[in-house]
Amino acid sequence: MTVSRREMMQLMAGGSAAAALGQLGLSSALAADSGNYRAMVGVFLFGGNDAWNMVVPNDSRFTDYAKQRGTVALQQSSLMPLTGTAFALHGAFAPLKAAWDEGALGAVLNTGTLFAPLTKALYTSRPDLRPLNLMSHEDQQNQWQGMRTRAVNNNGFMGRINDRAPTADLPPLISIAGSNLCLIGDRTAPLILPSSGSIVRNGYNAASTDAAVKARQAALSVFADASSYGAITDLTGKGMSTAYAQAVQANSVITSTASAVDKFFVNPTTGAALTSDISRQLLRAARMIEARNTLGHAKQTFFVSQGGYDTHTNQLGSHNTLYGDLALALAGFYNAMKALGLQDNVTAFTMSDFGRVFKGNASNGTDHAWGSNHLVLGGALANGKVHGRYPDMTFGGSEDTSNDGRWIPSIATEEYVGAIAQWYGVSPADMPYIFPNWANWNGGGRGPVPLFG
Repeated sequence: MTVSRREMMQLMAGGSAAAALGQLGLSSALAADSGNYRAMVGVFLFGGNDAWNMVVPNDSRFTDYAKQRGTVALQQSSLMPLTGTAFALHGAFAPLKAAWDEGALGAVLNTGTLFAPLTKALYTSRPDLRPLNLMSHEDQQNQWQGMRTRAVNNNGFMGRINDRAPTADLPPLISIAGSNLCLIGDRTAPLILPSSGSIVRNGYNAASTDAAVKARQAALSVFADASSYGAITDLTGKGMSTAYAQAVQANSVITSTASAVDKFFVNPTTGAALTSDISRQLLRAARMIEARNTLGHAKQTFFVSQGGYDTHTNQLGSHNTLYGDLALALAGFYNAMKALGLQDNVTAFTMSDFGRVFKGNASNGTDHAWGSNHLVLGGALANGKVHGRYPDMTFGGSEDTSNDGRWIPSIATEEYVGAIAQWYGVSPADMPYIFPNWANWNGGGRGPVPLFG
């Protein structure tokens, strides 16, 4: 990964210069405490994952599932049953069966962006209660990451969580999936790592004898100590120096040849190293977790992603590959956490733009919809549970905004992600800051999903 000047600013602030400058005035040196260590790992599935084929009813409802899904229905014999429940996963998730059997895998049904509890009658009569721009990729990605459904999202929940946390010389908020809204806070800055290779200063060569290169590097060195040129220039110069120092420290972790977690990121059948981008991202997250004490991190927050879920055509074939790569990567990550003795301290969870229409289209794919299902992985979970309620599969029924299965979510993103935030250690007083619409989802019979036990 080569870092340009623009990307260097993203490294400091996830695209937010204000956050970068705010971070410079904060104290560092966070003492690691392994006993209270926690990490949350958000896995964003870009494109709108059709999770109605990720979590499938495996009881008498399967007949209705197969009939209503039509061209994209799975064969029941291909599924991986979630023992002890009425559900199963897509067969490609077989690598996670051991995690389910250990009680370290959970599912959350029909989750999505909501402004307030919503029935079909309210959806029809009160457009002011609907999230803005439903079924739009960009808008729904921003609402998942920013947690504001009827207002502009200019920062994200992970950034805001870290606004309330102590800081370290190397930020404990880490993306291995580029700069994303989720990472931007008011005063914190993420560390953005490549999924392969090391961080390299663009055009930098300490051994160069070229006059122009030497002059440029000398100018940058002078700029890095620019106290005599005014406060803004001084802050910017120190920000550049900080970013370069962070790159050196991060490189020592991601390029190490002595990591104990790499061996878990292999295909269990062939023994070959996993090469998908999602596996490389989760491997880098595992390495940063392995180095938590060296880095001075008592808590860490990670953002990783997998693309390709906009499956308007040939969904069955696409899912076999996407889910297969995702399952192997998650299984390797969980096994690495077990080897580090941190399976109870680390929780990974999926997010996505939106769910997809229940009725398959003529191209053997699906179109944009709303509610969806999600997976959570970690040893602290309540054993072997599927949370929430699977929707009534009647087209045009009480949960369908149309006539083809665009289900109104029954669990809000705040109730889902909020449960993970509370487990992570966010205080009750900070929940309204992290989740601006928290008041609508904390009381009156609503609240965080009971994921942990």
